Amino acid sequence: MSFFGLDCVRKKEIELERKIRANDREYNLSFRYATNAIKTCKYNPFTFLPLNLFEQFQRIANAYFLFLLVLQVIPQISSLSWFTTVVPLVLVLTVTAAKDATDDINRHKSDNQVNNRKVEVLIDRKLRSEKWMDVQVGDIIKLENNQFVTADLLLLSSSEPLNLVYIETAELDGETNLKVRQALTVTGDLGDDIEKLADFNGEVRCEPPNNRLDRFMGTLSVAGQKYPLDNEKILLRGCTLRNTEWCFGLVLFGGPETKLMQNCGKSTFKRTSVDRLMNVLVLCIFGFLAFMCTVLAIGNYFWEMNEGAQFTVFLPRQDGNDAGFSAFLTFWSYVIILNTVVPISLYVSVEIIRLGNSFYIDWDRKMYYARNDTPAEARTTTLNEELGQIKYVFSDKTGTLTQNIMTFNKCSINGKSYGEVFDYTGQRLEITEHTETVDFSFNALADPRFLFHDHSLVEAVKLEDHGVHGFFRLLALCHTVMAEEKKEGEIFYQAQSPDEGALVTAARNFGFVFRSRTPDSVTIVEMGKQRSYDLLSILDFNNVRKRMSVIVRSPEGKLSLLCKGADTIIYERLHQSCNKLMDVTTEHLNEFAGEGLRTLVLAYKDLDEEYFKQWQQRHHEASTTLDDREGQLDELYEEIEKDLMLLGATAIEDKLQDGVPQTIEQLSKADIKIWVLTGDKQETAENIGYSCNLLREEMNNVFIVTGNSPDDVRTELRNAQTSMKPNAAEDDSVFLPEGSEGKGGKVMSDEVVNGEYGLVINGHSLAYALERGLELEFLRTACMCKAVICCRVTPLQKAQVVELVKKYKKAVTLAIGDGANDVSMIKAAHIGVGISGQEGMQAVLSSDYSFAQFRFLQRLLLVHGRWSYLRMCKFLRYFFYKNFTFTFVHFWYGFFCGFSAQTVYDEWFITLYNLVYTALPVLGMSLFDQDVNDVWSFQHPQLYVPGQLNLYFSKKAFFKCVLHSCYSSLVLFFIPYLAMYDTVRDDGKDVADYQSFALLTQTCLLFAVTIQLGLEMSYWTAVNTFFVLGSLTMYFAVTFTMYSNGMFLMIPSAFPFIGTARNSLNQPNVWLTILLTSLLCVLPVVTYRFLFIQLCPTINDMVMFKVRQAKATPPPPPRRARMRRTSSRRSGYAFSHAQGYGDLVTSGRFLRRPAVSRSSGLAHVGRPSTGFSPMGRSAGYSPTGRPQNTKAPDVEVTSLQMYRTIRDPAL
Repeated sequence: MSFFGLDCVRKKEIELERKIRANDREYNLSFRYATNAIKTCKYNPFTFLPLNLFEQFQRIANAYFLFLLVLQVIPQISSLSWFTTVVPLVLVLTVTAAKDATDDINRHKSDNQVNNRKVEVLIDRKLRSEKWMDVQVGDIIKLENNQFVTADLLLLSSSEPLNLVYIETAELDGETNLKVRQALTVTGDLGDDIEKLADFNGEVRCEPPNNRLDRFMGTLSVAGQKYPLDNEKILLRGCTLRNTEWCFGLVLFGGPETKLMQNCGKSTFKRTSVDRLMNVLVLCIFGFLAFMCTVLAIGNYFWEMNEGAQFTVFLPRQDGNDAGFSAFLTFWSYVIILNTVVPISLYVSVEIIRLGNSFYIDWDRKMYYARNDTPAEARTTTLNEELGQIKYVFSDKTGTLTQNIMTFNKCSINGKSYGEVFDYTGQRLEITEHTETVDFSFNALADPRFLFHDHSLVEAVKLEDHGVHGFFRLLALCHTVMAEEKKEGEIFYQAQSPDEGALVTAARNFGFVFRSRTPDSVTIVEMGKQRSYDLLSILDFNNVRKRMSVIVRSPEGKLSLLCKGADTIIYERLHQSCNKLMDVTTEHLNEFAGEGLRTLVLAYKDLDEEYFKQWQQRHHEASTTLDDREGQLDELYEEIEKDLMLLGATAIEDKLQDGVPQTIEQLSKADIKIWVLTGDKQETAENIGYSCNLLREEMNNVFIVTGNSPDDVRTELRNAQTSMKPNAAEDDSVFLPEGSEGKGGKVMSDEVVNGEYGLVINGHSLAYALERGLELEFLRTACMCKAVICCRVTPLQKAQVVELVKKYKKAVTLAIGDGANDVSMIKAAHIGVGISGQEGMQAVLSSDYSFAQFRFLQRLLLVHGRWSYLRMCKFLRYFFYKNFTFTFVHFWYGFFCGFSAQTVYDEWFITLYNLVYTALPVLGMSLFDQDVNDVWSFQHPQLYVPGQLNLYFSKKAFFKCVLHSCYSSLVLFFIPYLAMYDTVRDDGKDVADYQSFALLTQTCLLFAVTIQLGLEMSYWTAVNTFFVLGSLTMYFAVTFTMYSNGMFLMIPSAFPFIGTARNSLNQPNVWLTILLTSLLCVLPVVTYRFLFIQLCPTINDMVMFKVRQAKATPPPPPRRARMRRTSSRRSGYAFSHAQGYGDLVTSGRFLRRPAVSRSSGLAHVGRPSTGFSPMGRSAGYSPTGRPQNTKAPDVEVTSLQMYRTIRDPAL
């Protein structure tokens, strides 16, 4: 029995199988399944303060400053006022807490917005509007068109024929093409009858919650019968219902147990490599601080033993205070005095710098995407400098590299190529948004969004060219597209892949309009005349066949087989009479493939009636057999698909986002390795790899790993290693000796190979490659390659690949994606970037940075990332320098003050040194400094490489700062000490007192560190200059005020340095000493830098020298000369087609409502304006009927356009 419900904290048992009974909340509650409420926030009003403080004091520095504060309130130890520590500590804790609270409030708002959405739930035999968070497992809910799916549901029934529903999965995978789900017949009969639904008591047994988006296993028991359940009957949370008036579903998983939330991965606290290094350095500094304090305490002990007795006459010791106790107190006093080696202002400044650099990203107008009104957004402020150290980028494909929009660009018909535009001299013209488009007004049913520029193809159609008509007739008949015509003349296509939609849309505009289909017929409109073809058979696509055929009978009774597929497959089945045409078409295909277009070959065959009847009988027998059905069908397909007649070829562009090829090229020049992790088929991903310059024809080799067993995969990986590096060593030799920096205890080194290579690995081979025995082989092979593409990967595998690289490579990783299937990868990487402005926003919500287009990644890394890293490293080097110099002077002074823990500076100077006198200049440098501007950064991507190698700030750089500070502190202490020793003013009065020495030392220190800052700064602005000069002016103003008679008279104990400033700073020898110390501090630095730049300049030095030589804006980068590219690599639409749609079409289970009645005149009915202004370069098909993304006018010409092939007009 529970006691006040406290048993709810008992750990839930591991769920092996889920049992659900429809409409039985009491039964389902007994299993304590999660409700549908989600929670991504960390705090509530009661836990915020204790939890947040607990988290903040886990930082070593914060705990250290709290410890110092405790020491400072002990009067026997403290020689500084308590407020010098408590004010900065409270400020840091408050600012951090406010930032954390703001972030968590935003998470609360997001959670509440989702949890309070409304949905209709069947409760007590009535539909009631309930909040999402109140929905429970086992409830039956009703969804309406364009609604988000509330939870993971079993589809029960829908408004569409045969219980189909159409869903958009953009939130899950970033894809906007619609997908089909179908309910079981037994539940579909329930319809929307509330009484029947309320009486439904089916029981579901299914798999426990998991993150597999592509599979589901379960059974439904109704009236003693069991029915299998798979992924085709499930609606996942995050999907959107489209083109379906209503549907009913049974809740299987709610809230955190839905596949969407299971894929969100575990949120981890991300820290930069600079942060991790800082933690190590802070521990070293604490050790060094303890060492210095111990040396001074020991010195105090010996001084008390030898010299202290002489002072006891006028400074008597308290009872029981011997030399040992004095040394103990001195140790803690020096801990307080020397604590400036790690000042709390360091952490305040770091947060301000990160915040400022985050605002630069938010404000960057060059990363603003006007078309979607989407600016770039830095969703976290703690990772900016990490953007300057990225070595590996893991990218999704669909929606990230591509727009998921296919455009019909070119075609080859009967040996003639169409799609290019030529001027009157026969010179090829570049196609732009201003190029004249073809007028399709002759066709009342044309799609107004379709754009084509070659007028000769329309003329051929109008002249009734037999080959051209046959070409488009085949495109209109050979497919599995569904047509929807809610108003006459307004046809919408629901295509299983965007490729098919683009081809059918092209046929539609050239006068061959696919209008409707039944299980045994296809109706098209040919040049204004409606014709119905009998659909006798569909020979469906699969990954082995790589082709699709239909057998149709024309209204005149003519039997034909129409086929389309990959060129290599179709060519093997052509009639010998096509050899000459095949040679010409192959040349065209090479041109198309050279431009990265997806190619497809079309062919046909006239059939004999008697032969077909015999073949149809054998086909029926084979399709109903239980033994080797697929093998028998393949044999029949092979038999009939031969001696085909070639018609031509199509070329479709899978539209990349603007600027993707240039971005990948730039990142490659910056030595950033790009891995594409996609759920797409191998051929599709490979084709995109070539299109976006990730894979190139110039590469020495592209290895394809497709092994079906661990041994096969191992063999293929080792063969690849041997090809790249014939004398490849065994595994252990590739690990660095300092491997302790890797999580797994060892770090894999980077191996140099001759040439450039690519690696493509599919999903099942990757599953073996990620096993413990093979993961190092895979990682080694992949890291030797310039580009890696992983196909058919699950969201979990994406995260595993990222984790593998993080574990064994001493490198910073970045993951970029736009769908829920990318969330686990985004969270696993050091930096996560979400593509916003697309349909799916799930990735953005989990990301650290977001923007609308992949091309902005180069600006984020090469400009903002590099500048942020450079500024942070300069800041840390300078900050440690100025504070170690400040502190070491105390150390040297200890040997001259009897180790008494007396401060060498005025107490007010100690308080204001980091907060006022040196704060703004260093912040100015850290917020505004840049070695070269953004244009030069893009022209020289190699400037990014030093960040990957940690050259700007490392342990080595830190120890250089310590040595530099040690030298400067010796100069700053001993030069003023010797200059003041036994010195008098020019009027004969004494000036060699402690207060005058303190003033001179602190003035010399401030001048020395300010000049050092000027040497560090590469980019002077008005703000920087004001901060530097203003801080020096502030120092003198504050000093003269603090040391004035008035302040002393008001509070004598707080302002003891009365008159020191005016008595000392009017002496020429004091200013000469300041000048001398400043020169001696700076001289070695200037000498070292001069010699270093002359003898071994860095890439930064060389580029900055080039900038100084240019003295003007650099010229634009030279355009590449256009060249003809040929390629043996071709990919086709068939590669992205999915098996099984042919069966669905002919079974009649995939039909929408009957189309509206059509008038014989085919009058054109005006379409409502969609607000679409076509500006693209070719025909565009967007699977959901949305307008295409158009090319922004200020976007540079893409590499694809630069490499457009040039043909001799005479051909």
